[in-house]
Amino acid sequence: MASILDEYEDSLHRSASVQQSRASVGIPHSGYVNARLEKETPIFNKQRIDFAPPEKINSLVVSSNQLCMSLGKDTLLRIDLGKPDEPNQVELGRKDEARVYKMFLDHTGSHLLIALNTSECLYLNRSVQKVRALSRWKGHLIESVGWNKFLGSETNTGPILVGTSQGQICEAEISVSEGSLFSTNPDQYFRQVYTLEEESGPAPVCCLEIERGIEGKFFIIATTRKRLFQFVGKVPEGTEQQGFSSIFAMHADHLPSFREFPANLGFSEIAFYTPKLRSNPRSFAWMMGNGVLYGTLDYSRPDSILSDERVWVYPSDIDITVNKPISIVLTQFHFLLLLPDRVKAVCTLNGQVVFQDLFLEKFGLLTRMIKDPTVQQIWIHTEKVVFRYHVQRESRDVWKMYMNMNKFDLAKEYCKDRPECLDIVLAKEAEHCFQNKRYLDSAKCYALTQNYFEEIALKFIEAKQEEALMEFLIKKLSNLKPSEKTQTTLLTTWLTELYLNWLGILEGDPSQRNLYLDTREKFRTFLSSPKNKDCLFNNRASIYELLASHGDTEHMVYFAVIMQDYERVVAHHCQHDEYDEALNVLSRHRDEKLFYKFSPVLIQHIPKKVVDAWISMGSRLDARNLIPALVNYSQSASTQQINEAIRYMEFCVYQLEETQQAIHNYLLSLYALCRPDSLLSYLEQAGTNPNRIHYDLKYALRLCAEHGHHRACVHIYKVMELYEEAVDLALQVDVDLAKSCADLPEDDEELRKKLWLKIARHVVQEEKDVKKAMACLSSCALLKIEDVLPFFPDFVTIDHFKEAICNSLEDYNKHIEELKREMEEATQSAKRIREDIQEMRNKYGSVEPQEKCAACDFPLLNRPFYLFLCGHMFHYDCLLQAVFPNLPAYKQAKLEDLQKKLATTSQPSKSHHRPKDADTISLGKGQQSREQIKADIDDIVAAECVYCGELMIRSIDKPFIDPQKYDEEMQSWL
Repeated sequence: MASILDEYEDSLHRSASVQQSRASVGIPHSGYVNARLEKETPIFNKQRIDFAPPEKINSLVVSSNQLCMSLGKDTLLRIDLGKPDEPNQVELGRKDEARVYKMFLDHTGSHLLIALNTSECLYLNRSVQKVRALSRWKGHLIESVGWNKFLGSETNTGPILVGTSQGQICEAEISVSEGSLFSTNPDQYFRQVYTLEEESGPAPVCCLEIERGIEGKFFIIATTRKRLFQFVGKVPEGTEQQGFSSIFAMHADHLPSFREFPANLGFSEIAFYTPKLRSNPRSFAWMMGNGVLYGTLDYSRPDSILSDERVWVYPSDIDITVNKPISIVLTQFHFLLLLPDRVKAVCTLNGQVVFQDLFLEKFGLLTRMIKDPTVQQIWIHTEKVVFRYHVQRESRDVWKMYMNMNKFDLAKEYCKDRPECLDIVLAKEAEHCFQNKRYLDSAKCYALTQNYFEEIALKFIEAKQEEALMEFLIKKLSNLKPSEKTQTTLLTTWLTELYLNWLGILEGDPSQRNLYLDTREKFRTFLSSPKNKDCLFNNRASIYELLASHGDTEHMVYFAVIMQDYERVVAHHCQHDEYDEALNVLSRHRDEKLFYKFSPVLIQHIPKKVVDAWISMGSRLDARNLIPALVNYSQSASTQQINEAIRYMEFCVYQLEETQQAIHNYLLSLYALCRPDSLLSYLEQAGTNPNRIHYDLKYALRLCAEHGHHRACVHIYKVMELYEEAVDLALQVDVDLAKSCADLPEDDEELRKKLWLKIARHVVQEEKDVKKAMACLSSCALLKIEDVLPFFPDFVTIDHFKEAICNSLEDYNKHIEELKREMEEATQSAKRIREDIQEMRNKYGSVEPQEKCAACDFPLLNRPFYLFLCGHMFHYDCLLQAVFPNLPAYKQAKLEDLQKKLATTSQPSKSHHRPKDADTISLGKGQQSREQIKADIDDIVAAECVYCGELMIRSIDKPFIDPQKYDEEMQSWL
């Protein structure tokens, strides 16, 4: 097997040159040949809105699909983008020279603030048509508004912040509830809370944003032309409606934290990216003089929400003195800069311009760019035209940027649904790890790529990184499909070889003990992996050869256990005299075939434990298959060891209730050999019924005879009903035993008498004991003194059995007297019977003229009738009709035959000249007389009363109405 792997490694070296030649002709190393990474569709898709404004557009705001634009001097147009065909036009109602300076729309699209260049401010709610002036705001040129996204509603703004051109931050609240709808002042209050300054003094508040962090902490971001301020503080719970004055009061004596940049655009603008509706912004982009400050928002920080800040300078073609940016919009991975004639999209990951859209001069100069945060649409307008950008699959190429930045985890996150891109990222990560000598990480990544297997394997072999190579092979193996059986077999075998080499190296180095144990555990995990089970099982012969070639018997046994090749495991233990371990394996896995195979070996060394294991297996083992092992063992063992064989056989017979003849015969042989006492008790317990005895009677008889167990032989003779042989053998042992045998043939008195005569002859002739012979007479009633006398010798005097002779004569006299008494009793009985018969002949009954038939209720005397002792009277035909259906078939046939004969005898003779003597003679030649036929009919029909006899009892379960006539009977009642 090792030579095969060596040849395979040589083939890897040869394949390397092939890969180089493929690369030289442009064959890609990825499995995704000629796969297009992305369809060429722009990320930012521009659409011109089909709208021709009647006047020039001054300002445009969008939020929550609500668009508001200022047209000309005095017109406001509102459009619900869900219903674009239903625009709503509102007149401001101004007669002076006031112009719209800026407009601000809240996050719900309900509250619109209109700042005029005359330092006035108007308010319009989505649910009303009339513009209201905010009197408390007069005298302030509004530059920015910070909406309250947490307490605001469609009818109330909640506490909001307002930034002015003089650097003032004011707090205000507007409500259009019923209580204030017709009030002259919809603004609830307007008060200054802070003033922002730069080095030259107060500066316009360009932007305001209110965010809430964890634990009720609020972050307020405010920007001027060069500075970005942060106000951080908590609003006591329950007092949020009171506003943010407490937060600004904390900074009354000192400036809050801020970021400052030297360059100046004359204004600044900050944009935020919110990934989901009703969630907090995740990133920001502040457009100022030096470029764009980009970063993320971390709400867990105590003093500053800004995190991971970096400044992306403007592209080289932007000169802030000539064509400075006008607006900024932030998306997930880009910020868009609005210039007077174009839009540029810059990637926030690398600062590169990825998109540029140049607008035609006929549309005019670009005025403003704004994003609807709820639907992520970007709106741009000039004085004449409105455009809209749709952002489509913005993250499509983000993986490339993260990959080039060596942020591989993020790169994989953004191409996990695109396998061709994921393969490129993994290959780049693997190469990066390899160059930085992180070989294990490199192997894990390479295993997930589609790169050529031979090239990667050769790379680790040349770098002499066997551990990394093993990791690569393991990962590659786990990614193979079940159908790739050849590759699975190759990798599995190669990994086994590598593991064994590595374990061999580590085992000889005591200082690497921990690493050896860890590697051994990994190897065992590899062998026991469910995914590799089928492959290892199909190639187990090769794996066994590898293990044997390395002399690793420990893992050979471990592998055999995994493969459930317990035969090999048990054989290994037996070869190394580890009999207890072998038995433990058998007991754990309870394989009957293995027990049969290895029991002959194990019982020679640990008989008691083996028998215990057999007993624990119970009925799962067939004891017949274990008898050969017990026979071999018992032939070479001592009596004490044979007891173990007897113990198991007794368990089979008494506990498992085995009925196999071989088992009982073998137990008999063991009893006959070592335990004669148990032999007889076993035979007696088995009983005397040959049909219920499970051992072979002839074999048992021969076995007991060979070992001289006469009592056992007598018992077997009795079971075989060979009573003469049983008595003959019993007389050699014990006369009482013979007596018990002589009484067994209870149904055969002749045989029983013969057996007792044998006993008597033995007692008289062999034992010469007259008293015992007389005792035999008393034990068996069949024996008489005259039967025993011939056995006595002539010299015996009558005195010894005088009493017996007298008793015998007395018995004869008693028997004669008894016979006389019985004869007299018989004579008296015959006399009484004759008297009863005569009395019955003279018995009669009287019938009154008014008596009626019990069946038909007609007068009884009109027709032939029967009178029963019980008093019931029936016409002959009525009784016949009631009795006939209930008679047995043979009696019905007989009755019909008798009726025919009766009818024949009642017909007059057709020959008027036949003499009367001839008729009498013909009746006497075999035909019954008329009286005899009538008597036979009476015996059948009038045997018993139909109402009082057994017929009525037998008919108790019969229905009153015949089931076949039930329907007919039921219809007759309707």
